[in-house]
Amino acid sequence: MILCLVTDRRRLAAAMGVTAEQWPIVLARQVEAAAEAGVDFVQVREPDLEGRELAGLVRDLMRRVGAHRTRILVNDRIDVAIAAHASGVHLKEASILPDEARRIAPPGFVIGCSVHTTADVPSRKSADLLIAGTVLPTASKRPVDYLGKAGLEAIVKAAAGQSVLGIGGLDLSSVPLVASSSAAGMAAIGAFVPRAGDDLSEFVQKRVKDLRLAFDSAKSGT
Repeated sequence: MILCLVTDRRRLAAAMGVTAEQWPIVLARQVEAAAEAGVDFVQVREPDLEGRELAGLVRDLMRRVGAHRTRILVNDRIDVAIAAHASGVHLKEASILPDEARRIAPPGFVIGCSVHTTADVPSRKSADLLIAGTVLPTASKRPVDYLGKAGLEAIVKAAAGQSVLGIGGLDLSSVPLVASSSAAGMAAIGAFVPRAGDDLSEFVQKRVKDLRLAFDSAKSGT
């Protein structure tokens, strides 16, 4: 199973009940815990940060995960990803295509792409992974935008062996749906955000392990 933690420092800080000044601390703890537990990717998705501040955050997180196999991807800002020596970039649907990104990216640079329909897949075949959504209901998406299991399955089939992760409304209880769709794994924000009173590091490490166990169990039962 491929797991991707997508960051949202505001949501994490609110859940932890900390002030804005403390968000760098809790975000670092979340990412470090995920890396220690073996999460595959961390997508740094903080769209309100200016380039210099975002680059500083990415460099700090790269240092923190350096001893682990976790790779840091920067959401959409390929300029920041290259400047900060991140492992790669995740391109939004309206961004440049992966072939264009590869022309300016260094060797070994990981490129992920968002897809929402099967029509998005052919132009993104050179990406290392696709993140397909929105799979299940979320507060920000209309019902018409949900992929559901059938939509996720269709994208996996269109990708023809390319790694596809589901995203959107997915948590531990959603793992059987992801596994049965033949997706390679999932990306999530909320699945890695603890409830008030939980120890952040313990929660994240247990969540990574529980997601993998649930995925393996679901696959063995299919």
